[in-house]
Amino acid sequence: MKKTLLTLWIIAALPVAAFAQDRIYRCGNEYTNNATQAKERGCKLVEGGNVTVIQGSRPSGGGGAASGGGASAASSSSATSASPAGAPRVTNNDQRARDSDARAILEAELRKAEARHAELVKEYNGGQPERNALDLRNPQRYMERTAELKASVARSESDIAGIKRELSRLPAN
Repeated sequence: MKKTLLTLWIIAALPVAAFAQDRIYRCGNEYTNNATQAKERGCKLVEGGNVTVIQGSRPSGGGGAASGGGASAASSSSATSASPAGAPRVTNNDQRARDSDARAILEAELRKAEARHAELVKEYNGGQPERNALDLRNPQRYMERTAELKASVARSESDIAGIKRELSRLPAN
């Protein structure tokens, strides 16, 4: 009994701060316990439980960030965000072949989209599509079909414009 009382007294005498976790702040996908840094970056306090953070390693940017100053560290981090450090380099000939393939695919899609658009415009007939047997019995059905055709024509025009935009972004052959 005396031993348990002594143990409880020792535990109670230990500083409470030893058991308490520092305040943790979340800054996007990063966590920090540095209050001044968190305040500068506008981080939010994490409440409602303990947070376990395992420190990861930063990707190396070719040595520029580790050995250089502020300017080279900034340029190195922007270079690593453009392409991953382990990404394979693509030769100019390979890139031209990829661009050529992409252009051929987009041109084929454009031809299909234009053909489909021509069919829709013909069927829509300027807002007066031909009536079929169901339309003759149900005038509401005819109006709904006309509205659907109009929406399909607008959508196909939008698709064609999007494909043309993508083609214009590709380098010329």
